[in-house]
Amino acid sequence: MATDLLHLDAIHAHYGESHVLHGISFGLQKGHVLALLGRNGAGKTTTLLTLSGLLACTGGQIYLDGQAIGSMVPEAIAKRGIRLVPQGRRVFASLSVEENLIVAQQKRETSHPWNIERVYDLFPQLEPRHKQRAGTLSGGEQQMLVIGRALMGNPDVLLLDEPSEGLAPLIVAEVSRGIAKLKSEGLSIILVEQNFDLAMRLADDVVVLNTGQVAFSGTHEAVQANPDLATRHLGVF
Repeated sequence: MATDLLHLDAIHAHYGESHVLHGISFGLQKGHVLALLGRNGAGKTTTLLTLSGLLACTGGQIYLDGQAIGSMVPEAIAKRGIRLVPQGRRVFASLSVEENLIVAQQKRETSHPWNIERVYDLFPQLEPRHKQRAGTLSGGEQQMLVIGRALMGNPDVLLLDEPSEGLAPLIVAEVSRGIAKLKSEGLSIILVEQNFDLAMRLADDVVVLNTGQVAFSGTHEAVQANPDLATRHLGVF
């Protein structure tokens, strides 16, 4: 835990009476990409919602840079430096690309703050559409926009939930390139991704969930050395 920027210690979470996370523990090191993998219903999205405060943590504790945040409301967690890019490309449809970015801007102390120009540098496709309504963008452009919008909050930890879902291969490559660039700049990322090959290209570390419990936690290299892991827990052959 001493070297973790973000640490989950025996986390539990519920949807009403349904117990979904059963004491999961793992850590995200600073500057690393951690791929959070598992079959549908394993608890991946629930974990991201709990980390962002959108779902209550009903047991255990979450630590960000050594400070307990498990009982904080989402706004306080965001101000501490965790930003979620949710599944489903939820843009503000009636606002322009530029307005989507402006409304998310949050000043935090950082050596290289995010601004609109830097987002356009990461995803050049967005710049010529800066006045276009976000709801009229393609699915890939919307995905780039929601990632850019999260970055405007200057996060220390970025939570990405299925960023390649429903995208054409060429667009997946562009989104992947953007995430790889964020990794090269030292941003700490938790990536939930059904595209196993994409996740393996980006991840330093891997956590596999199975029915709300950690079935595996280790390095990218350990996963590559254990092909049976993917078959048993992910359905990848």
